[in-house]
Amino acid sequence: MKPVCKWLAIAALGLLMAVYPAQGQLDKALAREASKIAVFELKGPIIERPVDDTFSFGADKATSLKDLVARMKEARDDDEVDAVVVLVEGVSMGLAQIEELRQVMSQIRAVDKDIYVHVDGLSLGTLALLGEATKLSVVPTGDLWLAGIHVESPYVRGLLDKIGVTPDFLTCGEYKTAAEILMRKGPSPQAEEMTNWLLDGLYDAIVDMIAEGRGVPPAKVHEWIDDAPYTAEKAVRLGIIDQVQHRQTFVAGMRKRFGDEVKFVKNYGEKSGPEFDFSSPWWVFDFFKELMGGKEKKQKNAIAIVYVDGPISLGSEKPDPFGGSGGAKSTSIRKALDKAAEDDTIKAVVLRINSPGGSATASEIILNASKRVEAEKTLVVSMGNVAGSGGYYVACGADVIFADTSTITGSIGVVGGKLATTEMWNKIGITWKEYNRGKNAAILSSARVFNDEERARIQALMDEIYEVFKRHVMDVRGDHLTKEIEAIAGGRVYTGQQALELGLVDKIGTLDDAIKFAAEMADLDDYEIRVIPEPKNLMELVIEEFAGGGDDDEDSLSLSVGLGSWGQASPLLESALPLIRHMDPQRLDAVLSALMRVEMLKQEGVVLMMPEFVVHH
Repeated sequence: MKPVCKWLAIAALGLLMAVYPAQGQLDKALAREASKIAVFELKGPIIERPVDDTFSFGADKATSLKDLVARMKEARDDDEVDAVVVLVEGVSMGLAQIEELRQVMSQIRAVDKDIYVHVDGLSLGTLALLGEATKLSVVPTGDLWLAGIHVESPYVRGLLDKIGVTPDFLTCGEYKTAAEILMRKGPSPQAEEMTNWLLDGLYDAIVDMIAEGRGVPPAKVHEWIDDAPYTAEKAVRLGIIDQVQHRQTFVAGMRKRFGDEVKFVKNYGEKSGPEFDFSSPWWVFDFFKELMGGKEKKQKNAIAIVYVDGPISLGSEKPDPFGGSGGAKSTSIRKALDKAAEDDTIKAVVLRINSPGGSATASEIILNASKRVEAEKTLVVSMGNVAGSGGYYVACGADVIFADTSTITGSIGVVGGKLATTEMWNKIGITWKEYNRGKNAAILSSARVFNDEERARIQALMDEIYEVFKRHVMDVRGDHLTKEIEAIAGGRVYTGQQALELGLVDKIGTLDDAIKFAAEMADLDDYEIRVIPEPKNLMELVIEEFAGGGDDDEDSLSLSVGLGSWGQASPLLESALPLIRHMDPQRLDAVLSALMRVEMLKQEGVVLMMPEFVVHH
């Protein structure tokens, strides 16, 4: 055979090999009655821990990041799904969660399934999330607020001065600025420096996400941001989005592309709850049969996910079936980790952390429990939006730590102190007479600030806890750190990328990446993913409450951390709260979060908490 003929034959064979699989896929698609489009509606907050909403009875369902990713992966792998549609309505999520969803959307595109997105408007964060769409369309006159990232921290010293409260706080580490919001009316030079390096990292991460998704250089994204905001019409001319159209036009376009008989599967992959025939007098028996049937005993090998979600405090959690988080309670998390360690079907554990820290004692309890897991089986940490201070402390039981590029972490340091309120009581005509037994009985009293001896004692206690914190870090990270511990600690806060460069984390990756890594370490091919403790539905929680509730007698040790008396600290503040909540909810939440720290300090005196940031993107 002549060389030319030989190469022609090889080329023809290659063409046949390329065409036949494609033809097979086409035949498979044609054999179906209609195209199938998986639809995902993103609205409301994206929470971390899954919830069991079997008996929600039509209430708005909370969307967990884990379940949303799993449903998108199901659409990716479903041969009957031809494309994906994403609709967005008032969704709220952190930058790290955006990274995690982008990854699975990229995986969908990688298997030649198109993603079509339709929104009423875009923020910088939603553009970073949705930029990889095949077609990104916005409603006519829709707004694109791409003006950048705005970060602010509340300082409540002025409020405390007005109501006659004097803050007295100490720190370990010159960059441990968590107490500044109570002590100062503005940031210290260290806080300003740290916030700027943190913001640089977050801004670079979001610019890179948009540039990659829209297929433009980062310099072009900087131009878009600096010239924002835009109407949808102007944005399409600039190439920021692909189309301007109403929802009905968007749907019509999908029908034209995939056929009039196309099937839109709304909220693809969501599990439907039990159905009852309410016309039957016996439906109630079916209801209780479903309710009391019990959940299947798990026999398959598994990777467990244990969540540390919210401020860390002592005690046991009271779960919210609608997705709210009462914070990360040490007793509940310790029990979950112990259960994972003892369960022979669980071969590896991923500790998912989304916490700004909190109680030093509670953090130590969780860390100790995680070390017991690590002694028995593979333990991997996955960091979400934030894992700082106590949130980093509890990560120090794992040999491998994953973080997203925009995770906020670090803040290795300690805060302690109290508020002196005597002047406030004097203003409203109430006086107090103290009686003490013991030289330091009033050391945490709100009657006055610390005297010199008391301040020295508190500082010594904090220094001891700080040394323990740094020792935990050195025990697990010592060989990885690229600087001396004192140059990394001191309360300094970092992005996930910055933490990787310093050796505080090992890998940039999502929760899904951490699970896959844990499976490899445990030599698992066939496994299920199990959340511990298993989410309970509304009816299970109601029955538990009427039955006495709680895990065991340790519930009596639970310490409630909330607004408490601060809601009534000032009649003006109390009456203004509903109005402020309506007008400026993000800022109010930051202020209340700051005041909640005081409640925790009243209980323990020393905490591991990060500075308070409000990030708008």
